[in-house]
Amino acid sequence: MVDYVNIFMARLQAKNPGETEFHQAVQEVVESLSLVLDRHPEYRSAKILERMVEPERVIMFRVPWMDDQGEVQVNRGFRIEMNSAIGPYKGGLRFHPSVNLGILKFLAFEQVFKNSLTTLPMGGGKGGSDFDPKGKSDNEVMRFCQSFMTELCRHIGPDTDVPAGDIGVGGREIGYLFGQYKRMRNEFTGVLTGKGLNWGGSLIRPEATGYGCVYFAAEMLATRGQTLKGKTCLVSGSGNVSQYTIEKILQLGGKVVTVSDSDGYIYDEEGIDLNKLKFIMELKNIKRGRIKNYAEKYKNAVYTPVDRSGDYNPLWDHKADCAFPSATQNEINGKDARNLLKNGVSVVAEGANMPTHIEGVRLFLDSRIFYAPGKAANAGGVAVSGLEMSQNSMRLPWTREEVDNRLGIIMRSIHKTCVECAERFGTPGNYVNGANIGGFLKVADAMLDQGLV
Repeated sequence: MVDYVNIFMARLQAKNPGETEFHQAVQEVVESLSLVLDRHPEYRSAKILERMVEPERVIMFRVPWMDDQGEVQVNRGFRIEMNSAIGPYKGGLRFHPSVNLGILKFLAFEQVFKNSLTTLPMGGGKGGSDFDPKGKSDNEVMRFCQSFMTELCRHIGPDTDVPAGDIGVGGREIGYLFGQYKRMRNEFTGVLTGKGLNWGGSLIRPEATGYGCVYFAAEMLATRGQTLKGKTCLVSGSGNVSQYTIEKILQLGGKVVTVSDSDGYIYDEEGIDLNKLKFIMELKNIKRGRIKNYAEKYKNAVYTPVDRSGDYNPLWDHKADCAFPSATQNEINGKDARNLLKNGVSVVAEGANMPTHIEGVRLFLDSRIFYAPGKAANAGGVAVSGLEMSQNSMRLPWTREEVDNRLGIIMRSIHKTCVECAERFGTPGNYVNGANIGGFLKVADAMLDQGLV
């Protein structure tokens, strides 16, 4: 099996040069699946893995738009439709300067497994643009979104591909994208999730990824008779996922001492309470300010700017019990992982997609701490997106309590799947193997059932 993994990865890297994040995501999955392929040669003979790493469709297009100065700008748009074996493509749109084909392929590949774990009938996809909404006016963002959707609308639909938000794509952007889709297609359908409550959105959708991540961490702790009450937590990021991760930690009795953005991070030894969280939400969601403003308001907090030349992130070098990386991919490297373990962290639950570098993942697994990979821990967001699709199909809204209850049930189900699959294939307690195997089996069996397509 070691030879198979090495040969498989060598071919993948040769075929997809320079796509390091994609290589990393596939490597982690293939290493886990060697346990499955050894017992089930039918997956190898049908070339299931070879088919899963190849997108069913890659859409790339130019996005011309005009800024407020009357200058023409041109960005690049993408949609990766990775796998539709168990349902229509489903996954977010990311607007960020770092967006490229390799990053979106990694995200789409992860999405296939994540969506499978939710138990809902959703395939995997991802998309976005190298457009940066930061510093743009509302009118500039609207003009970009309208141009982006003018092209994308011909490739998506409620039974084909249902995008959502991601980094740089919040309620404002979803609104502009949905309005243009409706105008172009002359139909009102649930083609996007994360919509406003007045026009087809679901309660709990903004909170879902953060809430779900904390629910998953609580499930892990419960296996040892523990809770989050009284535990000190490190959280990175300050966007949607981070905000609601903090909120749910506070509701369950934990204490959060960090928050960050791309310029730096805050360490607040007193803890971020609900009033401070309200300030963060207004700062980031309405004023679109920088997190350093937190330290200007709360004088006991310490702000540390990002050191671009550093080889570690000091946010992860504080005494704590739990860590919730919720910013972006590969934000925890090997040195960061060692610092977390040194400082007493025994729970790592990923709110972001692949925030831990593979060296860090191995350190966490070797240390036997509770480590929940993003495809399991942050699946709550897409789970409630699936629930939003169900509500749109029925033309019926559910209450906040009903959606939150369903989210809790789904996260418990994902946790159970991870535990059972890890044990079934001889690696009890390994949530990485459990998530990868659990997500793979459902999709692989559907692909076998549907023939060579």
